[in-house]
Amino acid sequence: MAEFKQSTKLHNVLYDIRGPILQAAQQMEAEGHRILKLNIGNPAPFGFEAPDAILVDMIRHLPHAQGYSDSRGIFSARTAVSQYYQTRGIQNIHVDDIYLGNGVSELITMSLMALLEEGDEILIPTPDYPLWTASVALAGGRPVHYLCDEESGWQPDLEDLEAKISPRTKGIVVINPNNPTGAVYPESTLRKIVALAEKHGLVIFADEIYEKILYEDAVHVNMAGLTGDDVLCLTFSGLSKAYRVCGYRAGWMGISGPKKDASDYLEGINLLANMRLCANVPAQHAIQTALGGYQSINDLILPGGRLLEQRNKAYDMLNAIPGVSTQQARGALYLFPKLDPEVFHIRDDEKFVLDLLKEQKILVSHGRAFNWVRPDHFRMVTLPNVKDIEEAIGRMGDFLSRYQGN
Repeated sequence: MAEFKQSTKLHNVLYDIRGPILQAAQQMEAEGHRILKLNIGNPAPFGFEAPDAILVDMIRHLPHAQGYSDSRGIFSARTAVSQYYQTRGIQNIHVDDIYLGNGVSELITMSLMALLEEGDEILIPTPDYPLWTASVALAGGRPVHYLCDEESGWQPDLEDLEAKISPRTKGIVVINPNNPTGAVYPESTLRKIVALAEKHGLVIFADEIYEKILYEDAVHVNMAGLTGDDVLCLTFSGLSKAYRVCGYRAGWMGISGPKKDASDYLEGINLLANMRLCANVPAQHAIQTALGGYQSINDLILPGGRLLEQRNKAYDMLNAIPGVSTQQARGALYLFPKLDPEVFHIRDDEKFVLDLLKEQKILVSHGRAFNWVRPDHFRMVTLPNVKDIEEAIGRMGDFLSRYQGN
């Protein structure tokens, strides 16, 4: 019998958020255990529902959504995205500069596949959303991680970023608001990144999927509003998080900057878009209604809103556990707590997370799954209601009071 093995292209591709730990949790569920899943930012299982107007509009369009659309997406949805960016002061993302995708994830992979030659480098923050690192590796590139400084609220270390630019560097990834840390970057920091990209002739990949999930006085600045016509900028966003429809897979990529100088690259993106034919059409019909309608996400992030109250409760309780500290999230749906290495002698953070799962039936993600440099962090989502957060973190505290490390 012939033996079939995975391609060597996958040897450096990792996505541990859905890796062995999740498989262990699924096995435990199959054995009858109830697992509290704090590992993935999926709002629906925690009682967050899509706005009714989105559901109604999708249902009404179903009879007309049975065939393929334009490979870039239906015109009305792309127009709505373009007009949204116009309201943000961005005038150079036009309808034909927008590609709709089966979530942002598909578009990230497409954008990197179209650009990278073997060994080309992309600068990615650490910690990161690991799909970026995995997609660079899958495209034949080399992910190079620039540090974000925990003591400065997880802001990018711009000296480290610049020091890691090489002749093979093609682009810089900026995740803002950040997953997993919840950091929101000030305009001054973003302008310095733009200046570096212009100086070295780099593409900016702006992952802004959490741009509407901001707390208190946090302000989101779209990178494309700063790059203007001088730096090629690919902006990624979508409906999954702010509109609570992860399963619809409705994302977009907007391209701005010196597009004439990138015509060959953009032709490659167009080729890949044509090869996948189109994004799922029913979900495309949700975009215009979502962007143009009542922004119910604001009810969740303002005082008294679920997301804000849950974030606050998780932050307070985590910081009350001896040996645990976390920076407050200013955006997104996560906290990224630190486990003091002087208190917890953890050499393998994946084993720590697995030990927590087996004893307390709580599933979180280990820090090195986000390409963090040391085994001293984990990520948890702040989507459960306050009562469940109290129970989960209370059980974590009990576990950690007895945990000596591994």
